Amino acid sequence: MTASNKVVNILVVGIGGQGVMTASEILSEAAISQGYDVKKTEVAGMSQRGGVVSSHVRFGPRVLSPEIAPGEADILVGFEAAEAMRWCHYLRPEGVAMVNRLNLEPPVVSLGLYPYPADPVGEIRKQGVRLHDFDAGAIARELGDLRLVNTIMMGAIADALPFPAETLKERIVERFRARKPALAETNARAFDLGRAAAH
Repeated sequence: MTASNKVVNILVVGIGGQGVMTASEILSEAAISQGYDVKKTEVAGMSQRGGVVSSHVRFGPRVLSPEIAPGEADILVGFEAAEAMRWCHYLRPEGVAMVNRLNLEPPVVSLGLYPYPADPVGEIRKQGVRLHDFDAGAIARELGDLRLVNTIMMGAIADALPFPAETLKERIVERFRARKPALAETNARAFDLGRAAAH
């Protein structure tokens, strides 16, 4: 597939341990395989202890900076609802937010430094953002493994990308195929269910 002339900006946000950085790596690999120039950057605040994590992924014919400016993100992938709410001002007016309804309080909340919003998904909707929200955790539980949320969220954004959904799916599946074939099949199923949930 020929790379388009537009730079695509994807912001992935969540809580440490949810797979934010893995998701951005997979997105980058998929874009590189399609001939794009790719830049990414990550910010992890106590990522191993449930702190907030964000990753910027930018790809196009030529990308000079890895950072997405506020108001420039095409896709916001929210692994956790309040984090998605906190970052939604980064979206373009025509951008889309794909949000897992999970509410997971980071340490800054449990320490009493910040209040957790009562309805983060509702707050995003009030801002007029183009929003697709669903319970990725429930889908993962049905498949028997909560770690599949990452793959489910990747499936959810697949049809919003400028290359075939199968390209992204293959990148995920091949990570498991050699070492754990059973997990490869489960992740393929998780990807398909995430893709369906986004519609």
